[in-house]
Amino acid sequence: MHLRPCIDIHNGSVKQIIGGSLSGDTARENFVSAQDAAYYADMYRRDRLPGGHVILLNHRDSDYYKKTKAQALSALAAFPGGLMAGGGIDPFNAAEFLDAGASHVIVTSYVFRNGLIDRDRLAEMEHAAGKERLVLDLSCRKQAGRFLIVTDRWTKMTDTELNAETLEELAGHCAEFLVHAVDEEGKQAGINKEVFEILAAHEFVPVTYAGGIRSLDDVMLAERLGCGRVDITIGSALDIFGGKLPYKDVVEYMRRNI
Repeated sequence: MHLRPCIDIHNGSVKQIIGGSLSGDTARENFVSAQDAAYYADMYRRDRLPGGHVILLNHRDSDYYKKTKAQALSALAAFPGGLMAGGGIDPFNAAEFLDAGASHVIVTSYVFRNGLIDRDRLAEMEHAAGKERLVLDLSCRKQAGRFLIVTDRWTKMTDTELNAETLEELAGHCAEFLVHAVDEEGKQAGINKEVFEILAAHEFVPVTYAGGIRSLDDVMLAERLGCGRVDITIGSALDIFGGKLPYKDVVEYMRRNI
């Protein structure tokens, strides 16, 4: 298990928000940083934490998108090959982010249409980025007893369930999965064990879980539940994002125990 650091950018600032609260250029915020994205990227580079993700939370038609994109590109430049880029990625702009230093591009919305996986679009995305540099974001919310994948910055439910069959099918088209348990995201409410166990049973490509991790006890629980196979992301709980969990303690734990 590894720590996959994050840099979420909204309205040109590094932020931590409540999952699913985005509406246009507004969101319920946990934290707004006085530091820019490059500051965090350089920190992760110095601490040897590759494989994190930079997420652009503004739509391309937003007045803030230009500022948000500039922040993202500055982070990629500060840690070349060390960060993935996501948020509004499609076959037409994937190369720009890869050329700017992203190790991978992260995609959700483009490969779903009418609530289902659009296999033609998935093929387009795979061709544009290359399977080995494509990460599929399969973040989910629970509805009627099922964990359904959500798109459009976690605001739109699909009819596609996060389960073993979906993971096995999509693993043949990407390098990794990123999965936020959206109902826990930004709330520091603890790990969603049901989502985590779905991911832990998957053995085809690397998987990163995000959502609710709030303490070193949660980190140790993640290691046990995932048998060391599922990587984790921690956001608003960390002191670098206004929380109480010392970032340095998590980094040290990973170096000492993983």
